[in-house]
Amino acid sequence: MQRIPSVSPETAQGKQKELLDAVKKKMGGVPNLVRVFANSPSALEGYLGLSGALGGGKLDARQRERIALTVAEANSCAYCASAHTAIGKLVGLDETDIAEARHADNGNPKARTGLRFARKVLETKGRVSDADLQATRQAGYSDEEILEIVGNVVLNIYTNYINHVADTEIDFPSVKPEPANAIA
Repeated sequence: MQRIPSVSPETAQGKQKELLDAVKKKMGGVPNLVRVFANSPSALEGYLGLSGALGGGKLDARQRERIALTVAEANSCAYCASAHTAIGKLVGLDETDIAEARHADNGNPKARTGLRFARKVLETKGRVSDADLQATRQAGYSDEEILEIVGNVVLNIYTNYINHVADTEIDFPSVKPEPANAIA
């Protein structure tokens, strides 16, 4: 049972209503996570701001969704694994891409290196080694892109933790994360 209630866009008022209406206009609906976030307009505004800023960065939507899947799997977040599986399909990820991303893998060496770096950022709480950083640069990532990888990891930790605290009801086709193993 969900532990923090969802805010209904129909009954929201003030800043809550303004933010929920903006999400509905952009997405055509309001996911349950956003409705939970709306309990704190400041928290929701922060999430939307960071998400929007990273969406305008150098990493394409497919790589951002792969990172989201990697983080959701590592954090055992069923809501985010479900949401980003559905969203990933909308941006062109196929079943193989999605399955690989959940385990920080990809058939494309550059994409795989970015996902493994994202997973290292998560596992080490940002204290990646010089070798991790160098391997990511050698795979073709600029420092700008490396910082965006870190930003996407942080954004997804934020949503994973909100979902864990709230026990957010999944409103996407359900995906169950598997226990994660550390990346060597």
